[in-house]
Amino acid sequence: MVAFNNLLSMRTFLLLALLSCVTVQAAEPLLTKQDLFVSGEDPAYNVYHIPGIVVTAKGTVLAWCEARKRPSGVSDWDDIRILLRRSTDEGKTWSAPKSIADVPGPKAKNPSALQMKNVDPNDVTYNNPVLIADKNGAVHMLFCLEYMRAFYQRSDDDGVSWSTPIEITSAFEGFKKNYDWKVLATGPNHGIQLKTGRLVVPVWLSTGTGSNGHHPSVSATIYSDDSGKSWHAGDIAVPATEEWDDPNETVAIELNDGRVMLNVRSQSKAHRRLITTSPDGATAWTTPKFDDALLEPICMAGIVRYAFGDQNLILFSNPHNLEKAKGKAEPGKNRDRKNVSVKISRDEGQTWPVNKTIEPGASMYSDIAVTHSGTILCFYGRSGEVQGLATGLAAFAGGRLTLARFNLEWLTAP
Repeated sequence: MVAFNNLLSMRTFLLLALLSCVTVQAAEPLLTKQDLFVSGEDPAYNVYHIPGIVVTAKGTVLAWCEARKRPSGVSDWDDIRILLRRSTDEGKTWSAPKSIADVPGPKAKNPSALQMKNVDPNDVTYNNPVLIADKNGAVHMLFCLEYMRAFYQRSDDDGVSWSTPIEITSAFEGFKKNYDWKVLATGPNHGIQLKTGRLVVPVWLSTGTGSNGHHPSVSATIYSDDSGKSWHAGDIAVPATEEWDDPNETVAIELNDGRVMLNVRSQSKAHRRLITTSPDGATAWTTPKFDDALLEPICMAGIVRYAFGDQNLILFSNPHNLEKAKGKAEPGKNRDRKNVSVKISRDEGQTWPVNKTIEPGASMYSDIAVTHSGTILCFYGRSGEVQGLATGLAAFAGGRLTLARFNLEWLTAP
């Protein structure tokens, strides 16, 4: 017995000695950038705007945007198509862009658009694409036509092909009793699927009586409990008030306790993102509150969960800036779109102790996703020396849509 115990002790000693010689190597910080859409590379399109990105259940990365055709390329009412690129190696290489939204038949322009100058009634505007990666492998897609009609289609082969679009504008009729909208928009960016299977898509609605036909506006959600077969209106999440001025482009995330949190763009004088939560992503929204840590230059943002190993974080991206280089910085007016940054919350969006700049210069709309191996993808607009790009266009949407690939080590490094 003594000999056995001595042998066991010796083996234990050798094992501990061996383990002590093994050094666990932390991953080195990684950051790479790659332009996926550049103005002028395709003569058919003048500008690319409204980037979105998701990772499917099979690990394919889908990146999409609005491709705007007219020489000005600035107006939301221009001739616009929705383009998609696919990557099967976590965003390292990409397929060629492909147009993925096509509604057959005659297309009437939204009457709200025809009240504005320089709107061509013959232009066809596909707008505000939203994709959701379903846990079952499907990819759901919603998009709008003329900010007046909404459609649903799906892909069962990771975005290679898409079903025939089905109109779901009737789902928005549920909002009419509380808000007589004339302009509708899904997302943009990606929607979410809850643990219950419910699909949730943020939307904004406008009476179309203000500037650009997009104001005043309110934010809400639509949802599906049958895998996209039918869609329904939720409650108005953020109404338009003097304090909450023009809530519009909104992103959503499911919290660990099952609640859904909306993170809302607005033109409020506070210049902070608005936050509200719901127990089911559709009803009983809490009173909206400004998050002091999330600056609002009046621009789209992105939000996603990062859950790997012992890490369970929320990541948020937007231009972290309230400066205005030209003219006076007035409350509720646009600030310069620059300094796209990514923040980390370790307490379900209560605080944001980490903020890391991705693009210090002019940078705009963004969306964010996480691959199956934990690589973080931020897809955003930025300026750059693009031949022939007008100055106003560069400030509005940038000259290119860029994918930043980075790891948590880079994001948390000093």
